[in-house]
Amino acid sequence: MKPRRFFISLLALLLASSTAFAEEPAKPTGNGNNHVSALGDYRIGPEDLLQITVWKNEAMSRTVPVRPDGKISLPLLNDVQVAGLTALELRDVLTQKLVDYMPNPEVSVIVAEVRSFRVSVVGEVIRPARYELKSWTTVLDALALAGGFTPFAARSRIVILRPAGNTVKRIPFNYTKLTGTRDGLLDRLLHPGGDGEQENFYLRNGDIVLVP
Repeated sequence: MKPRRFFISLLALLLASSTAFAEEPAKPTGNGNNHVSALGDYRIGPEDLLQITVWKNEAMSRTVPVRPDGKISLPLLNDVQVAGLTALELRDVLTQKLVDYMPNPEVSVIVAEVRSFRVSVVGEVIRPARYELKSWTTVLDALALAGGFTPFAARSRIVILRPAGNTVKRIPFNYTKLTGTRDGLLDRLLHPGGDGEQENFYLRNGDIVLVP
């Protein structure tokens, strides 16, 4: 691939990424495994940092990290399973547990730092790596983080590998069809009965973007 063509393709990727949030996207669905189940509804995962405040009880109020087993340790309550819960759900869990020790406990839970939301981009990209994310990230966003494609990338055959229990789900992603490049137009002409327009979508925690 000529350098000029590669630069134009990378520029198109960055432009598409920057406009990915211009329209309200479809809300991703959750399965309770430390990822977001809907916009604004983050699910806690290992290594996240939580700020827990119990009103008028400084001994119980503290900032705690989520352990790799998905639990936190608190006075009186000992180990509490928190991975997979939202901050509001955890607040309700802690409030219910504290009723045995104090009347009408008032608890607040804040995710002080997001550390568990990670995706990997591997294959024919400039900077293959595992990326720690702090906000909503689409497939195009992840490709931009990875610096775009190498000259050998098969852009119409990208696959997102998504953990699903004990299996891995394969989600095809056709970059050329999404961006409307010349290769994408050629693909539509050669395969008029294809799968329709490609959609950009939000990644989930643990996703692997594979560029062959």
